[in-house]
Amino acid sequence: MNTPRPKIRISRALGIALTPKAVAYFERRPYPPGEHGRKRRKDSDYSTRLKEKQRLRAQYDISETQLRAAFDRAKRSGGKTGEALIQDLESRLDATVLRAGFARTIYQARQFVTHQHVLVNGRRVDRPSYRLRPGDFVQIAERSQTLEPFVVAASGAHAEPPKYLEVTLADLVARYERTPTRDEVPVICEEQLVVEYYSR
Repeated sequence: MNTPRPKIRISRALGIALTPKAVAYFERRPYPPGEHGRKRRKDSDYSTRLKEKQRLRAQYDISETQLRAAFDRAKRSGGKTGEALIQDLESRLDATVLRAGFARTIYQARQFVTHQHVLVNGRRVDRPSYRLRPGDFVQIAERSQTLEPFVVAASGAHAEPPKYLEVTLADLVARYERTPTRDEVPVICEEQLVVEYYSR
């Protein structure tokens, strides 16, 4: 019997499916991993906030340092900190590659960027954390478009792009039209709990 992959265990621990392959495991075992996973435990306020922070980190596959920096920027934005935090994270290049339908998962999106398959406004960018601004164009490099993952993406095999992106899948080109509203971002998170975690 194969041992579940780490991402599947993380998915079960956090209560969210982080990859398509994790969905089946999560549906069969919708409880945390380990021998005590089925037992109901009442979490403390701190552990609830901590778990929500971990859920947000996992969905963007970012480090604690990166999330803290995003929170600090959101806090200085002058708007609602929780919503500004999600908007900041959503402007990341790897998140946009995922939302545009160019990748199956955030992990694959990050790999595409670091392997220099992605252009921003015609220039190669290899930093997944690169922040996009409204009007920026993201596209898969022409020499990379014949690779199987991109042929699959161009067929529309992945998620339908959100309204804040203008996407031409056949050409693997997306325009970051505007900053998304919170309800347009498909992230499972009570961001106010994350704000409370960092504000404690």
